[in-house]
Amino acid sequence: SSEGFGIAGKIALLSFISAVILMAILGNLLVMVAVCRDRQLRKIKTNYFIVSLAFADLLVSVLVMPFGAMELVQDNWIYGEMFCLVRTSLDVLLTTASILHLCCISLDRYYAICCQPLVYRNKMTPLRIAVMLGGCWVIPTFISFLPIMQGWNSIGIIDLIQQRQFNKASNSTYCIFMVNKPYAITCSVVAFYIPFLLMVLAYHRIYVTARAHARQIRLLQRAGNPAEPRQGHQEPRQGHQEPRQGHQEPRHGPPDQHSTHRMKTETKAAKTLCIIMGCFCLCWAPFFVTNIVDPFINYTVPGKLWTAFLWLGYINSGLNPFLYAFLNKAFRRAFLIILCCGDERYRRPSILGQTVPCSTTTINGSTHVLR
Repeated sequence: SSEGFGIAGKIALLSFISAVILMAILGNLLVMVAVCRDRQLRKIKTNYFIVSLAFADLLVSVLVMPFGAMELVQDNWIYGEMFCLVRTSLDVLLTTASILHLCCISLDRYYAICCQPLVYRNKMTPLRIAVMLGGCWVIPTFISFLPIMQGWNSIGIIDLIQQRQFNKASNSTYCIFMVNKPYAITCSVVAFYIPFLLMVLAYHRIYVTARAHARQIRLLQRAGNPAEPRQGHQEPRQGHQEPRQGHQEPRHGPPDQHSTHRMKTETKAAKTLCIIMGCFCLCWAPFFVTNIVDPFINYTVPGKLWTAFLWLGYINSGLNPFLYAFLNKAFRRAFLIILCCGDERYRRPSILGQTVPCSTTTINGSTHVLR
């Protein structure tokens, strides 16, 4: 209920919500158009997940957020009980799909960075990518439209729901979505806790691997930089260090430059992991923790707190384009080309960069997704 809001408060609230919706729509549209127009971006397997994620977040901002905003500002639901169920089902379906896409992206990056190129090719085949994308859309239907339309979430609490749907004092109707204990636990585990656990495990392993690469980079720099000006003085020591030099000698050629660049890129990628996990937890953890706790404390969580946590989760749909695409150098260049109507200043022979070879290890991995 927004009874406590005055005119100024409602204007400020509506302005903030409009900005969130507009940011989500434009950001996700830009991601989808960039991949559709750029052939190089379409070659990167991870971008299939990013485009599908952008589509899910776009639907959240078009089909879910506006109706929630109108009910919040007007303090009334005027679209009927059936559309309330449809809107609630879409809400659960699309937000869960968005979270599952984030989980798939983390698994894709795990295989790309922490496994060998051959393992990545075997794991991320076109068929497996299609199955994962299909799962991101099919699994949420089993916790959204199916149980909500059948009323499984309201078993045992129908009287409480009907009591809260109507406010006799203000003669207002609300689109109330309350869940019983079994549905609260099942929905939260499928939609948040399992994906969250997989993301933590994947990103922790990526972070450990990136730290190891960073140490290798420092060792290469220490071994390579002093050697060039005093190359002649170090020849007598080559016999003493023959096994080690024999192992490191190929690192001074062009293949080592590629390996060092790849490790540097992956190290930069790891630095953004804390941003991604931080934003994801900040946006969704309050809602799903409350979603499980509320049925066990007799539904005493205030309505305004529920609304705040729900819109915090919606904000994540507007942040995803910035976290998963705008931080990518190739995406940023594609965005500039689109926004500047194909300005030649932003065109280069290769959008993916001239220093990164077009190999499976780098182009199919997450090194181009987080930079």
